[in-house]
Amino acid sequence: MYELFVNGDRIGDLELTPGFTAYRSRLQVQPYDVGGALGPGANAVEILLSDGWFRGRHGFERAADGFGDRTAALLAIEVALQDGRSMTVTTGPGWWSRPGHVVAADLMDGQRTDLRLTGAASLDEPGWSPARPVSHGLYARRDRLLLTEAPPVRSVAELRPVRVARLDAETVVADFGHNINGRVRLSGLGPRGTEITLRHGEHLDADGRLDTEHLRAFVFTTGERLPAGQIDSVVSAGRPEDVFEPRHTTHGFRYVEIHGHPGPLGADDVTAVEVRSDLAATGRFACDDARLEALHQAAVRSFQANACDIPTDCPQRERAGWSGDWQVYVQAAALTHDVAGFGAKWLRDLAADQWPDGTVPNYSPNPSGPGPVAGSFSDTLHGSAGWGDAAVLVPWELWRAYGDLDLLERQYDSMRRWVERAATAAREGRHPARAAARPRPAPHERYLWDTGAHFGEWLEPGVEPALGDGTDHGAVATAYLAHSADRLGRVAGLLGRTADEERYARLAHAARDAWQREFLTPDGDLVIDTQATHVRALAFRLVPGELRDRVAGRLAALVEAAGHRVGTGFLSTGLLLPALADTGHLDAAYRVLLSTGVPSWLEMLDRGATTIWEWWDGVQDGRARGSLNHYSKGAVVSFLYTHVAGLRLPECPGLDEAGYRRFIVQPRPGGSLTWARAEHRSPYGPIRCHWRLEREALELTVDVPPGTQAEIRLPGGQVLYRTAGRHRVRARALPTSEPD
Repeated sequence: MYELFVNGDRIGDLELTPGFTAYRSRLQVQPYDVGGALGPGANAVEILLSDGWFRGRHGFERAADGFGDRTAALLAIEVALQDGRSMTVTTGPGWWSRPGHVVAADLMDGQRTDLRLTGAASLDEPGWSPARPVSHGLYARRDRLLLTEAPPVRSVAELRPVRVARLDAETVVADFGHNINGRVRLSGLGPRGTEITLRHGEHLDADGRLDTEHLRAFVFTTGERLPAGQIDSVVSAGRPEDVFEPRHTTHGFRYVEIHGHPGPLGADDVTAVEVRSDLAATGRFACDDARLEALHQAAVRSFQANACDIPTDCPQRERAGWSGDWQVYVQAAALTHDVAGFGAKWLRDLAADQWPDGTVPNYSPNPSGPGPVAGSFSDTLHGSAGWGDAAVLVPWELWRAYGDLDLLERQYDSMRRWVERAATAAREGRHPARAAARPRPAPHERYLWDTGAHFGEWLEPGVEPALGDGTDHGAVATAYLAHSADRLGRVAGLLGRTADEERYARLAHAARDAWQREFLTPDGDLVIDTQATHVRALAFRLVPGELRDRVAGRLAALVEAAGHRVGTGFLSTGLLLPALADTGHLDAAYRVLLSTGVPSWLEMLDRGATTIWEWWDGVQDGRARGSLNHYSKGAVVSFLYTHVAGLRLPECPGLDEAGYRRFIVQPRPGGSLTWARAEHRSPYGPIRCHWRLEREALELTVDVPPGTQAEIRLPGGQVLYRTAGRHRVRARALPTSEPD
């Protein structure tokens, strides 16, 4: 990671450069205009280097030196002189180096700074030695250097604390009101030699002290608990004007515990700086239930905190680009933010990290690169269903939202190789328990994917998560094989690959048939009687049309038996409410959405959540559990747009429909709501829909941008088609209990 200075002035406003990519294949470079910083005569150019993602620690194993054990910089300055001549200065022989005032920096552990080591850049100062030109072999290839296609990481906002509490003579806790990803700026650093420590976290214990015990990761192979990290420290140089702001790390936090500050420390002396990818906001939602507006805000905050050059799972404990998290949330993200470039950049890295056999890593960028590394426990888990399927389902959702056919073309080989890998695993393996019970495989088992390491539904309420315990996840994996093969076949059709379109349509049909023969009885009962299995059966259209009502009815019954609370885990939570609403159980969907108690979304808010929790019971009896900033369960905000407000895209848009060329407006009033509105800034302009119930009438206003068409579906079955302009419609408000 680098910062660039010319004559002591920091160049640019980008953060965490050059960013996180699959470094063995792709390294981002940034251009800057430095002409205004240059002056007559000698000019000083400095590069401040730290470990960054390249050799720092990240991921749930927090291993260091993931991509290499040395840092280096590559820079070229091209200068056009006033007399018409030009000159180029590049890194190489003749450069000098010295240890800087940033003593240590790590994205997990934090940054240590000694301001006494700052000073003039003159080479006459002690401590300089000739810089060593190094060859990083693979990393020195010029063909892997690229300009990023994603919005850069920036400091996007500043927060003053809502409360500053002194715990004792040495310790103060500042509360910034809600969770963010970023850092803290601190002033009033005291006399020379004063050492101040800042600990960051999401939760306070009963005594008001910072509690980070729940953020300690553990090593799966040994059970060792790792430190929570997120600790910055600074040694003062005694200069009154000095300010400490660690730019070579970020943390996930709401609270900062400051130890050793000479004080007094007020709200003006400490500032939280929010650091994330500078994504344009594209979606807004509002309604007459403040709890749903708060849920929307919590999910948006959670996504923003986890959009830091890559889509991470959490901004504090792991900071890894988990594919499953992005797969389940990308649709919601594309409703609230412009994630076209952000998603495309990450997909390039996912493809670069993909193994020769088509295995997709569970997170990317992956330090192991495009293949397993001996002794790496995490490498034994890659290729999990629902996680690896991000290679297919993320491009598909980006196609729906932005209509970028070039993206599908570029990712097609990665998509195809993943589906072929899953199909091969289904064809060549059998789960030991199934083989023991049925020594001779049934014909359909050729398409039954029941082997390999899978996370399964993961964090399903009442189910203890386990890895590598031999559980048969065939119901989940085969469902994803059918779903991804279907989507891949549709992409092949869009790209004009007729043979592949037919091949993957057949594969999807065969996998769907295998799933039905194994997990669906002739009467329409599912062998695995859980909410998640029923949701997936409906959302992925795994059951025949004549049995959908029975499966949907059983899902509604399971929801009712659970007190109209969520019974799903990681993969299917975002699909639960649409599965109910679209099969004639809209009332049940609203009851789940508005329920309280564990597990539910509103219970998180009632217990003080400002972002979405990893566990449904993330805070219980004052104690925190797991990450309190994990956006995956926030995928429910899609329902707020697509059903509550009623703005959605066709499920499988054609070439002239994707990217909001055609969209559907179908308000689904429910609960006690009397109005709702949503706005989305599409590639063609802003789309707005606003409905209000007036006595027995639904009043609807829709703004349709130029070049698009709205399909307005009204209660009672009436359908209107409208092009550019503002359209007002009034219809009788009928109960919407019919299937969609």
